Amino acid sequence: MKLFLFLALLLVKIPATLPSSAEHRCFCKVTGSLDDCACDVETIDAFNNKDMFPKLQKLLSSDYFRFYKVNLNNRCPFWTDNSHCGLRDCAVKPCTPNEVPEGIKSSTHKYSKEVNEAMMECEMAEKLGAVDSSLSEETRQALLEWNRHDDESERFCMADDEESPDSQYVDLLLNPERFTGYKGPEAWQIWNSIYEENCFKPRTVKRPLNPLVSNSGETFPLVSGRGFYSWLEGLCVEKRAFFRLVSGLHSSINIHLSARYLLEDNWFERKWGHNVTEFQQRFDEDLTEGEGPKRLRNLYFLYLIELRALAKVLPFFEQPSFHLYTGQPKQDGEMKELLLELLRMAKSFPLHFDETTLFAGDKREASRLKEDFRLTFKNISRIMDCVGCFKCRLWGKLQTQGLGTALKILFSERQIESLPKTGSNTPAFQLSRQEIVSLFNAFGRISTSVKELENFRSLLSKAEL
Repeated sequence: MKLFLFLALLLVKIPATLPSSAEHRCFCKVTGSLDDCACDVETIDAFNNKDMFPKLQKLLSSDYFRFYKVNLNNRCPFWTDNSHCGLRDCAVKPCTPNEVPEGIKSSTHKYSKEVNEAMMECEMAEKLGAVDSSLSEETRQALLEWNRHDDESERFCMADDEESPDSQYVDLLLNPERFTGYKGPEAWQIWNSIYEENCFKPRTVKRPLNPLVSNSGETFPLVSGRGFYSWLEGLCVEKRAFFRLVSGLHSSINIHLSARYLLEDNWFERKWGHNVTEFQQRFDEDLTEGEGPKRLRNLYFLYLIELRALAKVLPFFEQPSFHLYTGQPKQDGEMKELLLELLRMAKSFPLHFDETTLFAGDKREASRLKEDFRLTFKNISRIMDCVGCFKCRLWGKLQTQGLGTALKILFSERQIESLPKTGSNTPAFQLSRQEIVSLFNAFGRISTSVKELENFRSLLSKAEL
């Protein structure tokens, strides 16, 4: 009897090696705890998809966050290239003057309603050739602070000159990030420059010989082929973190392009949707020499970094003097409440990234490393002006500025802790409207990527049936 049962078990025993499904190849290693973190993928998925994503999308559709001022005509500072994408989906439609709320146009650098109104009075008085002597000393000091709050030593990215005639407002909802057809050597050169020149990479590590080529013909760098990640093992946590942030950003953008892909284009319809094949080309373990899942794990690392920044910056937005000022009092009040709800939700996340592990060694070395970190990321933000596709440039600039703002927040802990509780004193830590808009929209892009992974899991699973 025992022998019979033993033979029966052998017959039904699951094979040691199961057939590899597409879902398995993309996601089998995108699970469990993340390197250099106390968090796991499953906790992030549940928190983002159920709680954070829906509220964040509502916030980003409001007037304050949908209008972003950007200069898309800056010259590339690294190489001479006047070629621009001629595809219609690369174009960006800027706003006309009457499409932007007056409150936003009058508050490019300001966030306080009182300061906005004072500035508008000053501007009107200046136009009339008069001198406004009615401003209080406190308001004067606040205005002076706005002129110098963007100290270069605090920035992690290049900021556009918003007063330049080339800077224009763009409605982000009308210019969504999606696949534009921008591809080839020019597109590959952008990411190659970012990875090759800006990731603390030892000079002894050679550039991969061949880029990956997707089924659409687009090329993008093989930054992580077999053995390529091995050099990360010998780096300190700060340099590993930097590379993973860049890789996570790259992964997020690739997910957006795969999720909003032009599936049909004919005279009566243009249909956008999920391109599963394109997603596999970028993240399938077999098609990326084993590195696709690592790229997705880096996306989750980026999520934790930006989420941590949102949690730490809560005191700034809780100040009585802070307003999401668009000139529409009712909507502004509702959106501030939603904003604070989101930030408190972020703070409640149980497994935050511990930023105290960064730059925690020798003070002199830590200071030097932090400055390298800042300048290197700032250099990456400059590369965005070399992107030939204007829509890709728009979203590249926004997301790098958003990540740069998150890093600025993480490294400004003392200034944030010293913020006045009453709003009576001029705060040492400040954010411009552009930084605020880019911070939340950049996190919105990462949040969307995590949500889209759930969709791709489902699509890949159904494709195997």
